[in-house]
Amino acid sequence: MSLAGAQSIWDAFAATARRFPDRPLFNVLEETARIYGIAPGELSYREVHGLATELAAALQQRGYGPGCRVMLLVENRPVFFTWLLALNRIGASVVPVNPDLRHAELTYMAGHSEPSLIVSVAARCVDLEAAAREAGIDAPVIKPEDDIPAPGGAGAVALRHSAEGDLLAGEEMEAALLYTSGTTGNPKGCVLTNTYFLEAGRWYATAGGLCALNEDGERMITPLPIFHMNAMAYSFMAMVTVGGCLTALDRFHPSSWWSSVRASRATCLHYLGVMPSMLMGADPRPDDRDHTVRFGFGAGVDPKLHAHFETRFGFPLVEAWAMTETGAGAVICANDTPRRVGESCLGKPGPELEVRLVDGNGNDSETGPGELLVRRKGTEPRRGFFASYFKNQEATAEAWSEGWFHTGDIVRREADGSMFFVDRKKNVIRRSGENIAAVEVESTLMRHPAVNAAGVAAVADPVRGDEVFACLKVDGTPGDELAREIVGWCLTQLAYYKAPGYIAFVEGLPLTSTQKIQRRELKALAHSLVDDGATVDTRSMKKRAAA
Repeated sequence: MSLAGAQSIWDAFAATARRFPDRPLFNVLEETARIYGIAPGELSYREVHGLATELAAALQQRGYGPGCRVMLLVENRPVFFTWLLALNRIGASVVPVNPDLRHAELTYMAGHSEPSLIVSVAARCVDLEAAAREAGIDAPVIKPEDDIPAPGGAGAVALRHSAEGDLLAGEEMEAALLYTSGTTGNPKGCVLTNTYFLEAGRWYATAGGLCALNEDGERMITPLPIFHMNAMAYSFMAMVTVGGCLTALDRFHPSSWWSSVRASRATCLHYLGVMPSMLMGADPRPDDRDHTVRFGFGAGVDPKLHAHFETRFGFPLVEAWAMTETGAGAVICANDTPRRVGESCLGKPGPELEVRLVDGNGNDSETGPGELLVRRKGTEPRRGFFASYFKNQEATAEAWSEGWFHTGDIVRREADGSMFFVDRKKNVIRRSGENIAAVEVESTLMRHPAVNAAGVAAVADPVRGDEVFACLKVDGTPGDELAREIVGWCLTQLAYYKAPGYIAFVEGLPLTSTQKIQRRELKALAHSLVDDGATVDTRSMKKRAAA
């Protein structure tokens, strides 16, 4: 592996570029090139090395170096990685920007991260200039192809994260400041070090099993956003580690997905749960298995579709669990056989990982459900995790209370060690003293043949505290009859109190750019629809069965 002895992202990349200079690192398909207005084709490790080296020299000449941050809003263009590599080479850090963010969100991010420079696609430069100005940040805003200006503000903002306030270097140097999706409040800035990225590459390259990678020329395709840890850390670093090629699409296009997969000659792909559902919605074709993919890696596949997808398209979807904060420091992955296909199984923790399940009373539980607490075994329990929440040591300490990282995820564990995601701790609905996981109800609703998408939230109930409110996107005719048929079916699948007490039919759910439900917006939507005449009140159907 190219990571032996590497102390930084740049070290790992440069080592691979020496070994495989003429192999492609990036592949831009015709469709992506047309959408972005960039050249199609492949870029070799040698070519990317030259581009990043030239950019690093230009940045250094203008005064950038250790302690500088650069905000990047360039969508899924390969130039993102050129900037990441160049900045990493000179000891600076990248702040990836979600292109869906708007003024208030951009203003918060600019003010919080204190960048020395902002790099953006042309269409968003004015937006970012306005955001920086309102935040009181005088960082220049340029396009990727522009000449490099001098650093704005104080230049280097001293990315000091050690207890002594020293500027960290090598593996412990800040490589990125990645903001969480902020589904329930202002996003937190996760400080990600070189170790974070190196461990992501090491984990993926050595995971083995169904998602084993080799050094013979892997080719990965991903439609996931580069500003997220999945594509930026796992996809990129996996390919760098094994000398592979990454095809990053602008986004997921269901109608052209398989054409893109075939054109990319992908040996593996990344997915999110919504993708298999959309692909299975298309009529079967004779060429459904006409591809070179060995496995898909992701999370959230609809359990009722999991086995059918694998049978139809001919490769396994390997479900996994991780968080921005855990990185590769704590990954749970269902990459070994036998698997629990169609059961929302995360797999079993690897031998490098320690886990605890803690119930609502703070007691350890062998089987759960309980909050998942994780850390690495050995003398470096935080290795591979995020370093801290930037400017929020209180939240960092809380997350690492008593030496364990508190994930906020509720899981259960079976006797063979298999783990199953239940819900986010904050999404638990409390009805008449019973705790109900929104995700459990959503997963059940998604198994109903008429339901295409489901979002569940709590609404106030004068007697029971909370009631279960379901927003559904469906096939068929929305209305009282369908709502009662769905709830009646739920009552055969769930304890009565978990079934929806209200059903609202919607055109779509509020989602983040990574296709996660925006829980705050969903809760507001549910609250606004409680008294809507089209909402179906099904509370009378929820009755405890006779013993």
